[in-house]
Amino acid sequence: MSALPLNDPKFWVAVSFLLFLVVAWKPLILRIVRLLDARAERIRAEIAEAERLRAEAEALLRDAKAKHEAARAEAEAVLAHAREEAERVARELAEATAAAMARREKMALDRIAAAEAEAAASIRAKAADLAVAATKRLVAEHLTPERHAALIGRAIEDLPQKLH
Repeated sequence: MSALPLNDPKFWVAVSFLLFLVVAWKPLILRIVRLLDARAERIRAEIAEAERLRAEAEALLRDAKAKHEAARAEAEAVLAHAREEAERVARELAEATAAAMARREKMALDRIAAAEAEAAASIRAKAADLAVAATKRLVAEHLTPERHAALIGRAIEDLPQKLH
């Protein structure tokens, strides 16, 4: 066997293949490395973007929680104020109702007192009218013309004493 078969086409195919690998290896490796580096950079950028979006989402969540808490506190304050206002209005309404009832009671008592006074005056007037009528009838029945003349004479005599 010979040391190197220079005439064998298989040898030259193997040598050319090795030369091709040596020559093509460096650009091929460089291209593969560049592609892998580009892919790694793209993945790093996506991870950075995801982290930025996550931080932004967390900030939005914190803001939403703070706004929710502020809205809850404001709603509680509004409810407390509404309760206080309702209690105040209820007290004022109760006071106004009590005052109106007192005024109506006083007006009713005043009307009752006025009706009693009117009734008493009416009864006194009727009694006086009845007494005058009874006196007239008694005087007319029991007073004779002689007694009538004597009463008039006595009244005339007493007149100077009553005028002084």
